[in-house]
Amino acid sequence: MEATISGNANEIAFGGSTISMAEFGPLCEAPPVALIWVTGNSGVGKSTVCDLLKRRGWVAVDADWEGYSHWVDRVSGQVVADPPFPVPAGWLDRYGWRMAREKVESLAARAATTTVFLCGSAENGDVVDDLFDLVICLVVDDETLTARLASRTTNSFGSHPEELAAALRANRPTESVHRRPDVVIIDGTQPIASVVDAVLSVADV
Repeated sequence: MEATISGNANEIAFGGSTISMAEFGPLCEAPPVALIWVTGNSGVGKSTVCDLLKRRGWVAVDADWEGYSHWVDRVSGQVVADPPFPVPAGWLDRYGWRMAREKVESLAARAATTTVFLCGSAENGDVVDDLFDLVICLVVDDETLTARLASRTTNSFGSHPEELAAALRANRPTESVHRRPDVVIIDGTQPIASVVDAVLSVADV
């Protein structure tokens, strides 16, 4: 059965009847697409969420491991290609984990045709957050964060006392900093499948 534009540009002839474009429009609407940022402190589960989103068939990018974020010298602005491990005392006072805006801009262009999740955090979030259609922040308590950083094997950050102290300092104000109308807070202490379900529900996909 064919659908053809009738003589009236606001109507479509469909089979033996004619319906208005207003009635037909919802049937032709493309699914919503968006660039969604899943952020939060180190150790809240962003990379694990990213991995499960991928396994469920969604386009998801891990900013930490896929070249979107780097250590940057706050004084010179230079990217640190080979950061020390473990970091020496005071190193984190000068160097910060930052996201490259141009990389996110390219991802935003890709999100014009499909929903994309970018998972990762950065201290310069204010430089990139205008590129996202939705920001989701995962939060956990200090006890959960400490246990996760001590036991994870996919990322060494947080295993050294200097890094753990920095992560805990950043964790305490995380929820209050992100509690604003354009950000959705999700409890990251839930089972990972439940966290991902919540992410997808909020994303309305």
